Amino acid sequence: MEAVVEKANMERAYRRVMANKGAPGADGMPADQLADHLKQHWPTLRERLLASEYHPSPIRAVEIPKPKGGTRQLGIPTVTDRLIQQALLQVLTPIFDPGFSASSYGYRPRRSAQQAVSAMKGHVAAGHRWVVDLDLKAFFDRVNHDLLMARVARRIRDKRVLRLIRRYLEAGMFQDGLAAPRRQGTPQGGPLSPLLANILLDDVDKELERRGHRFCRYADDMQVYVRSRRAGERVMTSLSDFLESSLRLTVNRDKSAVDRPWNRGYLGYTLTRHKRPKLTLAKASLQRLMQRVREILKRGRGRNIRRVIEELTPVLRGWANYFSLVDVERPLEALDGWVRRRLRCVIWRQWKRPWIRRRKLLALGLDDQRAWKSAGNGRGPWWNAGASHMNQALPRKWFERLGLISVLDTVKRT
Repeated sequence: MEAVVEKANMERAYRRVMANKGAPGADGMPADQLADHLKQHWPTLRERLLASEYHPSPIRAVEIPKPKGGTRQLGIPTVTDRLIQQALLQVLTPIFDPGFSASSYGYRPRRSAQQAVSAMKGHVAAGHRWVVDLDLKAFFDRVNHDLLMARVARRIRDKRVLRLIRRYLEAGMFQDGLAAPRRQGTPQGGPLSPLLANILLDDVDKELERRGHRFCRYADDMQVYVRSRRAGERVMTSLSDFLESSLRLTVNRDKSAVDRPWNRGYLGYTLTRHKRPKLTLAKASLQRLMQRVREILKRGRGRNIRRVIEELTPVLRGWANYFSLVDVERPLEALDGWVRRRLRCVIWRQWKRPWIRRRKLLALGLDDQRAWKSAGNGRGPWWNAGASHMNQALPRKWFERLGLISVLDTVKRT
């Protein structure tokens, strides 16, 4: 605990919390008020931590949509508790992380989802062309506190740290004006939860390593790669039994499967079924981005198109950076074309009258006869956005001059 509250560690934790910003917790205090709060209360807070007398505030419940439908509940700690959790994380990570499996990639220093995806591709290319895709039902909500704390206590002897971690696990969830106590789970939203999840699931990693399996795990996203369906079914049965009996976790039988890897996907990617498999986009990843683009463009119907592109660009760039491992270019090329067509659709709607459309098309280089014919064709915005007159008037270079990036070119550069 002395290492947790040490000045340099707390300063580093403070910088991280401020960089992450985040929403206020149950006490309503925003991150930008943390400095003033600490100036007044840190000496007392420090003494309470050292004396094992500090009790965390309840966490604020927030529901967010899940990529595959439904909602996920996050627990947002107060900014003070985020600071203390971050300080704990910085001390605990060097203790636990070196012992984690090389096949564990989630929420670890110098590890990433892209590394997990590359490993997945390597396992399949090596001939392990069946995958055991395990889905844990509501993992973060069902973590058993006693089992988790027993694993933390294997490496941590300071009773003050152990008490504080358990208090964070048991901190009430503040929802609809009431703080409900919690008996299980480690709510997503605090800095400490990902490390605690890795500590618990490291038992699964060690069991898979003991059996000699090839696998990838990113937090609770877990896949094991085998050479036959029969081997996969054996692994599915034995691993499900291990998870349920040893860790008291529930395998979602409806979402788990033994299948070909190109039918399942992993972390937003999937594979082609070639002998030398190539990485490509999972359909759901493309659909989520398209929905995000639609939302931005819907808000942009009355705005200057340059401003719309400014809002769109960081979304496209961040998405392209994540999917920089994609080998198959055709879906990215089609996505670039679709984005430009959606923008042309917004522009066509902004040109509300045929005479405005004629004038705009003339200014963009179309001859008078074609401009007249196109402006009054009576077709809808989506049809016109894909028609040759709008492609000629607003080509790719026109959008590039306004700052629109190409997803395909960004992926190639990355």
